[in-house]
Amino acid sequence: MAFKVPDTPEELFRQGGRHIDNVSKWLPTIVLVILIGFFALTSFYSIGQGEVGVIRRFGKYSKTTQPGLHWKLPFNIDKLDKVRIERVFKEEFGFRTMRPGVNTTYSAQSYDDEALMLTGDLNVLDVTWIVHFKIKDPVHLLFNVRNPGETVRDLSEAAMRQVIGDYSVNEAITTRKTEINLAVKDLLQEALDNYQIGVQIDKIELQEVLPPPMVKASFNEVNEAEQEREKVINESWEAYNKVIPKAKGQAEKTIREAEGYALARVARAQGDAAKFLETWNAYKDSKEVTRRRLYLETLGEIMPKAGKIFVFEPEANNILPLLNLSEGGVAK
Repeated sequence: MAFKVPDTPEELFRQGGRHIDNVSKWLPTIVLVILIGFFALTSFYSIGQGEVGVIRRFGKYSKTTQPGLHWKLPFNIDKLDKVRIERVFKEEFGFRTMRPGVNTTYSAQSYDDEALMLTGDLNVLDVTWIVHFKIKDPVHLLFNVRNPGETVRDLSEAAMRQVIGDYSVNEAITTRKTEINLAVKDLLQEALDNYQIGVQIDKIELQEVLPPPMVKASFNEVNEAEQEREKVINESWEAYNKVIPKAKGQAEKTIREAEGYALARVARAQGDAAKFLETWNAYKDSKEVTRRRLYLETLGEIMPKAGKIFVFEPEANNILPLLNLSEGGVAK
């Protein structure tokens, strides 16, 4: 159907009046639909998993809602703030990650203002670390602090500087990193709880603790000298552990041998004394028999050691080899 252009101004006026009447007829319905849509959009809301909704009525805290579909007063009487309570947030200090992944890209900008710190022995260190935290109280987070992220950063930097100032440069670089992490976490959590910020620190991760670039060469030389010193000390202890236990063992062996020899001598002397007493008692009871037995036993011990033995007759003129007692037999 083609559109017909009015021929005269009067006809155009009459057509405009009919359009105005049609709009006036549907205007209440249009307004009602708009009001219902605005009411629905400002009244119903949905809370996703891992987050809660904080309702403010005229700016004052009203209630906290859990995940699901909920209703609130429309026309911005109740205002909604969604807070992620299960997400772990992180703040980086001394560096910034531009693009995470397998090949992580870091910002080339210098952050020495937050990374350079003074140790307990008055040395300067370049410290980088990460703070992981979660939201444990959404109401405190929204009503007690204006900028939670900046507040966490400022308190974290203050806590790290305080803890690093309690350690020497060698302790901070080598052996005490885990201890520093725990100390910073406890100190930072205590400060956050005092301010009632509603943030829970999950963990602190020291990334790199290094000397500043301008003194790195000199520091490496000192570190190499310290390592050489430790090496010499360890080698000395190794030699000590080889020689001293051996000497102690030899001394213990000598002492035990001497004690054994002493016990043997005492036992032998006691045995000889007992034997002598028994012999003496037997001699008192039977002197002649005991005298003869002792005489024969003594000869039995002496004769094999005497060499050749000759027996002389008192009236004989020549020597007669009658006995070969040294060989245990009689000469023929």
